[in-house]
Amino acid sequence: MRTSIFCWLLLIPFLAKAQTSSLLPKGLKKEIIQDLETQTNQYNVAAKQIWNYAEVGYKEEKSAAILIALLKQNGFKIEQGVAGIPTAFVASYGQDKPTIAILAEYDALPGLSQDTLPTKKVLTGKDAGHGCGHNLFGVASTAAAIAIKKQLETGQLKGSIKLFGCPAEEGGSGKVYMVRAGLFNAVDVALHWHPGDQNAVRLGSSLANISAKFRFSGISAHAAAAPERGRSSLDGVEAMDMMVNMMREHIPSSTRIHYIITNGGKAPNVVPDFSEVYYYVRDKDREVVRSVFDRVINAAQGAALGTGTQMEYEVLGGVYNLLPNKTLAKTMFQNLQLVGGVAYTAADKLFAQQLQQSLGDNLPKIEQSAQITEFSPSIDLIGSASTDVADVSWAVPTVGLSAATWVPGTPAHSWQAVAASGMDIGLKGMMVAAKTIALTAVDLYKNKTIIQEAKAEFEKVKGPGFQYKPLLGDRKPALNYRD
Repeated sequence: MRTSIFCWLLLIPFLAKAQTSSLLPKGLKKEIIQDLETQTNQYNVAAKQIWNYAEVGYKEEKSAAILIALLKQNGFKIEQGVAGIPTAFVASYGQDKPTIAILAEYDALPGLSQDTLPTKKVLTGKDAGHGCGHNLFGVASTAAAIAIKKQLETGQLKGSIKLFGCPAEEGGSGKVYMVRAGLFNAVDVALHWHPGDQNAVRLGSSLANISAKFRFSGISAHAAAAPERGRSSLDGVEAMDMMVNMMREHIPSSTRIHYIITNGGKAPNVVPDFSEVYYYVRDKDREVVRSVFDRVINAAQGAALGTGTQMEYEVLGGVYNLLPNKTLAKTMFQNLQLVGGVAYTAADKLFAQQLQQSLGDNLPKIEQSAQITEFSPSIDLIGSASTDVADVSWAVPTVGLSAATWVPGTPAHSWQAVAASGMDIGLKGMMVAAKTIALTAVDLYKNKTIIQEAKAEFEKVKGPGFQYKPLLGDRKPALNYRD
């Protein structure tokens, strides 16, 4: 929810350093890298197809089908429609322990249509775009799972692999329903990644989040001839927004509240009888999110009372703050160093230079894409976005990386991110992620001590007596939240 986002990976700067040239993959890791490189073309085609579809949350039928087809072709057992979500799936191979999970996302963002050009150009007939690069996310994760499956099949690795097809990360909290359904109960470690403008493994957290739509019902009337007969639903929305905006002075400075009016009526001379406003509440502390969201509800109720309207609300999403795992992060960082960054061709550099002209001043150097960002051992870093990966991280030890799929300096949820996600720069970063995830899995299969230490850290950080209670409650998946 980037809103997303796992765009949390992009939001804390680090000092970059070049890949250490003495770090060269050997043996099985070298074999996996070579295998992924031979399969690059088919994965590029799949990522481009999903980019073209640009399906929003819970509507990703074609996008999920592409990943499922790749996995079936490579011998995975597929369970579709899990957790009550038609576009969610789990692909499995193997029966032994440990069980490694890899997360895949594939939903796009509304209102971000863009061509693969370094200048802004909306694609005719399209509204959505992959401004968070989930077309790359899903394919890289799938590629890594397939590469690992091949090694399990030959006996060079022992264990099981699961690829979790996770829809609606962008505000739909798809993984929360999957966690709630117990799909991660038998998993030992979860691996993931996210597109970005740098190659990094980050040890930090994200913001917890609750999102909801508040709907006001009033009475229609002629706004000039009979205003006394009307009760404006828009008045209810505006009164709520005004009270929430005044509330900002009296909430923790770390709390964020965003809203958009999704429906405010149809014509100025008709008193609107239905209006809707869409809210997000975020904070690093999920209990603060619960408390502030309760106050937002009170503001909505007061607004309805004061305007003579009726109000109802629907919680659409809710995610925890991310639980970091230093043990796993160190292992993944070592493998990112082995893989290295993204090498630009002359054409890539020209594209990047032209695109950076739209991004303002004080931008990172284009060479950042080829570098590996220094690993920070601090666990006090808090990103300023939210992700449903966080709920997975409270169910099983979890780690992720960022790969340089975007031109350095590109923010998530931008047309510039959409452009790069559909062309060579994004595709090259995608394969950096696929290789890093696969190599990290090798270490976990080969060295069970890493998993044991990661689990011990996981239990210690969670704390005694922790019980998972999703922030979205017991509601069914909000399959139409983008309508």
